[in-house]
Amino acid sequence: MTPARVSALSLAGLIAIAPLSAGAEDIHAQTAILGWLDKITARVGEAKVTVGQEWRLGSLSIVVRSCIRRVPPDDPESGAFLDISELTDGQAPREVFRGWMYASSPSLSAMDHGVYDVWVLKCEIPSDLETGEGGAPGADAAPVEPVDPGAPPLD
Repeated sequence: MTPARVSALSLAGLIAIAPLSAGAEDIHAQTAILGWLDKITARVGEAKVTVGQEWRLGSLSIVVRSCIRRVPPDDPESGAFLDISELTDGQAPREVFRGWMYASSPSLSAMDHGVYDVWVLKCEIPSDLETGEGGAPGADAAPVEPVDPGAPPLD
């Protein structure tokens, strides 16, 4: 490609992106509401996880590094940066997922694990608490305790 063509393509990309950020208000939330599924036992649930704290789901260690919510007048969206590792006795933690997950598009950046699925439902902001739009039922208690200690052994 010629330098002029590259510049034209770059300019076209900037013009296409500019409307997405105009007037947008991103709020850095301190709490992420995550949905989870245990594929073995078919149990599902929600967890309210504070940014920066570890939450355990069976053998998984989940840390929400950042949770950002975009509010109207733009399309509402929640996105969280997650670090998910699998902990196995006597072995170093194995990274399962590291990256952004978006509430509106869970399949865009999905975690691939044989037993568990985890996805972002919402980044909770203070106005949610005032209007009663909190996430998980009974999730207002802190700190978050392990929700799923794992499936009982099969006999």
